[in-house]
Amino acid sequence: MKTANFPSLRVAPELREAAESVLESGESLSSFVAQSVTLQIRQRRAQRDFIERGLASRDAALQSGEYFSADDVLRDLDEVIADAEARAVK
Repeated sequence: MKTANFPSLRVAPELREAAESVLESGESLSSFVAQSVTLQIRQRRAQRDFIERGLASRDAALQSGEYFSADDVLRDLDEVIADAEARAVK
């Protein structure tokens, strides 16, 4: 597979120094930037998918007329957490 380049990026010297200061042993600035871009792509895709699921849920609720209050949902989640904690103690 052929590789491609990102465009040159001009940054303040302080930003470059900050990035270099957190490099791990043997890690290059280029690999750090590539990893950062990869992680940002994953995060934005996850965020986009989350919003899409929320909008689909909203549309389904509008069609069905079935809604749940935040208090009910939080109470149910508290029960799930309590059950999981009880199982973990055993």
